[in-house]
Amino acid sequence: MIPADRKRRIMEIIRTDRAVEVHDLSEHFGVSELTVRRDLDQLAAEGLIERTHGGATLRRSLPVEPLYSEKFAEQREQKLAIAKKVVEFVEEGDTLFINSGSTTFEVIRALRDKRVTIVTNNIDAARIVDEGAAFTLVCIGGVYRSRSHSVSGSLSSPLIHQIYANKAIIGVDGISVTSGLTTPVMEEAETTRQMIERTVGSVIVVADGKKIGVISNFVTAGIDSVDIIVTDSDGGKILNTEELKERDISLVIG
Repeated sequence: MIPADRKRRIMEIIRTDRAVEVHDLSEHFGVSELTVRRDLDQLAAEGLIERTHGGATLRRSLPVEPLYSEKFAEQREQKLAIAKKVVEFVEEGDTLFINSGSTTFEVIRALRDKRVTIVTNNIDAARIVDEGAAFTLVCIGGVYRSRSHSVSGSLSSPLIHQIYANKAIIGVDGISVTSGLTTPVMEEAETTRQMIERTVGSVIVVADGKKIGVISNFVTAGIDSVDIIVTDSDGGKILNTEELKERDISLVIG
């Protein structure tokens, strides 16, 4: 098989499996691991894949923010399981930054019986309070965006900068080891970045498997800003545990 055909076949495998290992590709094609690494490096240079410590994942772009109703309906079981797992990291009395998103909304709902303070730009959090939640809710200011049911932008800065949170629970549109946390909305990136910067404890990213390897237009933070990633079983298969350990990032499956 000539190199061009092999790389084309590698891309077909990655599109199907979402993630590949160098060792497995080497055995599949009957070539050396060095040859496979060279193929993957070339595909990464073309922007088609994300290289990991022992292989690669599919790189996907997200230029436009999906409608909140669409996001809310996707991966429902996975988001509920992720939210349930995140609650284990929260202690009574914590002050938490939580940004917008359908997964973080499920986290807020899962925290309804916790006596904590939640500081968020997710306006749907008010619904949970109205249902009798035990937590104290602080809503930050900003420009309302119906597409995400949130407020964000420079108007949120004064309040965020009056707070040091014990933990931040951050939803993402995309997460990549090389490109970090990204979003298609500049104002959301700004607000979430400030939340992370004002957190003195753990930064916990919540992301189902569909978010892994996605790269959008605006960088929220680098991957080294993250302490814990809580994902589903699909995300666990895609992310490279050894590479995350090297960066002192814990991987938790919900």
